[in-house]
Parts: sequence; structure tokens; C-alpha cells
Amino acid sequence: DQRLSMAESEGLMPQDLINAKPVAAAVKEFFGSSQLSQFMDQNNPLSEITHKRRVSALGPGGLTRERAGFEVRDVHPTHYGRVCPIETPEGPNIGLINSLGCLCPHQPVRLPGKPVPRGEGRRGQRRHRVPVGHRRGGSRHRPGFGRDEREESQLIDELVAVRHLNEFTVKAPEDVTLMDVSPKQVVS
Repeated sequence: DQRLSMAESEGLMPQDLINAKPVAAAVKEFFGSSQLSQFMDQNNPLSEITHKRRVSALGPGGLTRERAGFEVRDVHPTHYGRVCPIETPEGPNIGLINSLGCLCPHQPVRLPGKPVPRGEGRRGQRRHRVPVGHRRGGSRHRPGFGRDEREESQLIDELVAVRHLNEFTVKAPEDVTLMDVSPKQVVS
């Protein structure tokens, strides 16, 4: 009796065991009708990279264009260095589809981070990079930003533009605890 069942299973082909139509229909439905599914923009290599670095607040578990108010679409201080404040589509998707900042690394927790070297000692000498979460922009840390003139990774200005408590101000270089990697990290 076992020999008979073994003989029957030896002649079987994969298409005899699995019906490919439901699998193909599910894949086609996901890639063809999902809100997050798009054709890749492949006009040139730069447009392809830009398309891959887009983030969306729309889709399953996200917002709808109708429910999204001004607060959601506006630039937030936590976007600094993570999400480009400039590149967003016009029309109903404004502020809902954004691009990651140019130096924003991909992190496994699915939250965009930003590279920021630590400032040390007098004149804010750079030591090493540390990822900075949005909560660190508070009273303990004062990240310097923008066009800092550096001589061998040191701040040379008497006053440095910084973000402190999510506001932009100027501070002495010795008060700077974190510095941006590049002035370009703000944009995509």
C-alpha cells in the first residue's frame, strides 16, 4: 500500500500540487492596486535614486489626503536632517510624500536617523559620529547647523548658529555639544 502511494507521488509535478492562479492573482492585485505601488521613475539614474528614497504618510495604516490637515503637512523640527523640507509634490499630496535627507541613513527600526558628529571642548572639535534622535534637541544638546567655517574640524567663529529647544539661535562654540556632518544634510 505504501509502495503505491510512493509511486503516485514520484510522477507528480509542482503544477499538480499548487494552483498558480490564486497566487498570481494575489501578487497582481498587490502590485497593481495597492496605494503604495508605483512604477519606478527610471528617466535617469538620479530620478531612480530619488524615487527609492521617498517616504509616504499615505496608504494602509496611514493617512488619507482628505483627513490630513495643515499640522501633518507642515515642516516639523524633527524633520531636520531626516526629511527634506523642500522636495514634496504640489497639489493634494503636498507634505504627505517627502524625500529623505541626503545623508539620512537607513536604520533597521524603520525610523530615519541623521549623522551628527559630537563636538568636544573649546571651539567644538569634532570627535566621532553619533545618531541623534529627535528628543536630543532639548536642553542638554545644542547641535550646530548650517555653514560653519571649520579649520581642521574645529569651529572658528565666535558665535555659532545652533538649534536649542527646537528653536534656531546663536551660541558660543563651547556650548555646542553636537555638530552637523554637512550643511547639505538638511536637503535631499
